[in-house]
Amino acid sequence: MTKYNPGDEVKFLNEKGGGTVIRMIDSRMVLVAIEDGFEIPVLVNDIVIVNRQQVKTRAGVDVEAIKREAEERAAAEDKARKSGLRRFAKNPEVEGIYFAFVPHEQQWILTGLMDVVLVNHTPATLLYSLTLSDEGSFFNADYGQVEASSKVVIETISRDDINHWTKGVVQGILILEQSANVYQPLYAPYDIKPSRFYKEGSYAMSGILGDKVIMLTLNTLNVLKMSGDLQAALKHETIKSEPLKQIVKEKALIDKHRSAQGEAVIDLHIGELMDNIAGLSSRDMFNIQMDYFKKTLDSAMRNEYGKVTYIHGVGNGVLKNAIVQALDDFEEIGKRMASMQKFGVGAIEVLIKGPE
Repeated sequence: MTKYNPGDEVKFLNEKGGGTVIRMIDSRMVLVAIEDGFEIPVLVNDIVIVNRQQVKTRAGVDVEAIKREAEERAAAEDKARKSGLRRFAKNPEVEGIYFAFVPHEQQWILTGLMDVVLVNHTPATLLYSLTLSDEGSFFNADYGQVEASSKVVIETISRDDINHWTKGVVQGILILEQSANVYQPLYAPYDIKPSRFYKEGSYAMSGILGDKVIMLTLNTLNVLKMSGDLQAALKHETIKSEPLKQIVKEKALIDKHRSAQGEAVIDLHIGELMDNIAGLSSRDMFNIQMDYFKKTLDSAMRNEYGKVTYIHGVGNGVLKNAIVQALDDFEEIGKRMASMQKFGVGAIEVLIKGPE
């Protein structure tokens, strides 16, 4: 994909004339200053660059001034699309990194424009890269830095553009000046069904954003935290490739719940996860249960398990519904009610499909 820089001379392919590039609008469009002084958006497929070495300036256009103006405007726009998360939210999400689709019209969430937002709900600075998969091709949609407890608007899209944003990979590195923990790099492929955007039930209120959104959990901070053995190895500078591979394999979280080859059973009742629940609110217990669900599911997928049964209990259905909604984000995962004979009505069976 050709990259256009401020000051580049271009000509139009489908009509006469040309102009000077002011700035890139997004991956598909650029803003071009034409001869009569107007600035117009043009698709990158409809223009071609004139030899940059031969064309330095153009009558009536100060290329250096355009470059300076474009740089200042880009810096201002980059600052404007970043903002902090809601402080002291009533029901905040678990600390982690999230990918969200936020409708502009909160009263009419199935229509209108949407913001594509990367959420850094951690105490660390996040260096990120978003790569989209579109019709078999991959291209970088955005990269940069977002501060702790902040979000960045990657793009504002129309409903017609949704299909271009439903599949991709977010990668990132968490940076802390000083911390008791070391965190692994983020590698989070996502694949969301386009049909979800047209169902009101897909949108839920986000505590840290304060809007109804479709939010994908890319990873929680606890999952990214390196194991104690790895951190101890780092402190003592004894890291060697082979021992580390053995440690990771031996310490797989899902292996604690293994019931058969490639299968596991996990009881999410809070009494099974915590020795002492005194002082915990219902929300605290729910967050602990969901965090453990996500950690064990991630471990099962990494270690090629085929089936994991989660015992969520009956209760008021909040935990079950949250699990079902989280599973909808994965194309490669199936789900069904677990055996009533073995588990009653309070369990769900997660089927992890292997590579085709």
